[in-house]
Amino acid sequence: MIRFAANISLLFTELPLLDRIAAARDAGFDAVEILFPYDHDPALIRARLQHCGMPLALINTPAPDWQSGGRGSAALPGAEKRFQREFAYALEVAGALGAEKLHVMSGRAGGAAAKERLIANLHWACDAAAGLNLTIEPINTTDMPGYFLDDFDLAADVLDRVKAANLSLQFDAYHAARITGDPVATWARHGHRATHVQIADAPGRHEPGSGHIDFASFFARLEATGYRGYVSAEYHPADTTTRGLGWLRR
Repeated sequence: MIRFAANISLLFTELPLLDRIAAARDAGFDAVEILFPYDHDPALIRARLQHCGMPLALINTPAPDWQSGGRGSAALPGAEKRFQREFAYALEVAGALGAEKLHVMSGRAGGAAAKERLIANLHWACDAAAGLNLTIEPINTTDMPGYFLDDFDLAADVLDRVKAANLSLQFDAYHAARITGDPVATWARHGHRATHVQIADAPGRHEPGSGHIDFASFFARLEATGYRGYVSAEYHPADTTTRGLGWLRR
């Protein structure tokens, strides 16, 4: 049985953030994730999560310069001190929230130096966060131009180089569709590395059923391969969130 999470940074946005937790529960989701919870009081979020009985599946490492184009810092050559500061803050917030996983964002970079910096930073981060599961996620460069980790084979190579028990793949079916054209085949190649899955249909990044991804086949493949993590709805609703939840009820 697949367990579905709601990314409440994108879903139920007609409500204040704290109220989205109960909305996700009432809609039938099993957990929530929050992209960047850093502008909110973690004690209030934790209290609402506990009140609603909803786990927090995942948060991202900070990107304080997001509005000016920043997308994280783990792969930025020469920025290791910045990464360590941001990661330490992320660990503090993840602990306060009870987050199960922390997605380490690579940032905009390119070349061999960026790859080596990412690997070195991940080695350091995995040691610093021995009690927390970390993820890395390939993101397509149409949506996020210049993002370093833009390919599943590259992510696999990084994971093999780091070889840490608390580091795994974050697999987004939407990004797989944009990067490889075939999320099911990409899962067959790389799904054994994944501990967190996200979904949106392609090409519009709306709810499942709005595009060309065969989610029935994708979900069947997840179950057939024994995937036990969350599948998080991380999409932009085409209408209100609730009106677009037919895929979840099915």
